[in-house]
Amino acid sequence: MAKSSLSLKAHFRKLKDPRRKHGQRHRFLDILVVAICGVIAGANSWTDIAEFGRRRLCWLKRFLDLPNGIPSHDTFERVFQLIDPRMFEACFRQWMLAVAETVGCTHIAIDGKTLRRSGSSDLGPLHLVSAWATKNHLSLGQVAVETKSNEITAIPQLLELLELRGALVTIDAIGCQKEIAAAIRNRGGHYVLTVKDNQENLLTDIQQCFAQAAEKDFEGVDHDTYEMREEGHGRQEYRSYTILRNPTGIRNQAAWRDLTVIGMCYSERTVNGQTSEEARYFIGSKTATARHYGNALRNHWRIENSLHWQLDVSFREDEQRTRERNAAQNMALLRRLGITLLKRTPGPGSIANKRLQAAWDTDYLQEVVHRSASLVTL
Repeated sequence: MAKSSLSLKAHFRKLKDPRRKHGQRHRFLDILVVAICGVIAGANSWTDIAEFGRRRLCWLKRFLDLPNGIPSHDTFERVFQLIDPRMFEACFRQWMLAVAETVGCTHIAIDGKTLRRSGSSDLGPLHLVSAWATKNHLSLGQVAVETKSNEITAIPQLLELLELRGALVTIDAIGCQKEIAAAIRNRGGHYVLTVKDNQENLLTDIQQCFAQAAEKDFEGVDHDTYEMREEGHGRQEYRSYTILRNPTGIRNQAAWRDLTVIGMCYSERTVNGQTSEEARYFIGSKTATARHYGNALRNHWRIENSLHWQLDVSFREDEQRTRERNAAQNMALLRRLGITLLKRTPGPGSIANKRLQAAWDTDYLQEVVHRSASLVTL
């Protein structure tokens, strides 16, 4: 009887086997698929992946050949050390771009995360910059920050990999750079960049523009305001977003490609009767309402809550001690692939609970992995 198809194989078939051509006991594509399924089903290490494979050998043989059984954990680690992370990420990215084109990505949040225990005596911890489609729960790509560098150099590399036409890209203050703003616009996207002290003149000029507008009660100033209040978990929050369109008085404004809006978010938070307040500033290239900007800035933090927090809590990423750079990057990508598939699988339950369901129930696991086919044919 013909083996059942597992759609994950189609997405990674173009990835070349980095091993020598002869003498290999285990098929490259089999190793990839077992690793992906294992991570979805709760495996957090190479040892876990190998054990998953041994426990689920009969199920895996429904769609994989596995002529010599399940590889050892050393084999899994060695193969993922040899895989070029850029090529592995390219396969993943092309699949995600196909999904994004189908469902449409209107907002992309970009932020960095450090794998805290991945450092060694020679190298510091691995730091990855990721792109997350906030509405669609899609991990669109990742780029590692080079040693002795920072996110400012990695963000442009990540932008080059993404389809940005029509998307609004939000980045925190480290990404508030003229070159990054230009790169987003060159690729057809719009930007919202948080402004802090790393752009001192820009911050000062924005604050001065708002001070001058407030002095005349915004009379004659093209502006818009959006307010929101939230209560829950013992706290009350109030936010007011005010934008000024086509501002004047920004030094070297032409260097900020298509800067159309400057904005301020004033917030008050009351917890246990204690109230704190804060004013934050941003710039944007899109002619839109204060509500549009406010929602984008609020939703930016979904990359923290829906991706980074899940990676640490549900996938225990901060505890991982894989120090070899290629293996660490590739394992990180496996986790992001797993999160994307689990988030887009219908049904109740947290990500951690869905991983348990995938570990307990092979029918559920097969439903999760087959999302990789159905997602691009929605």
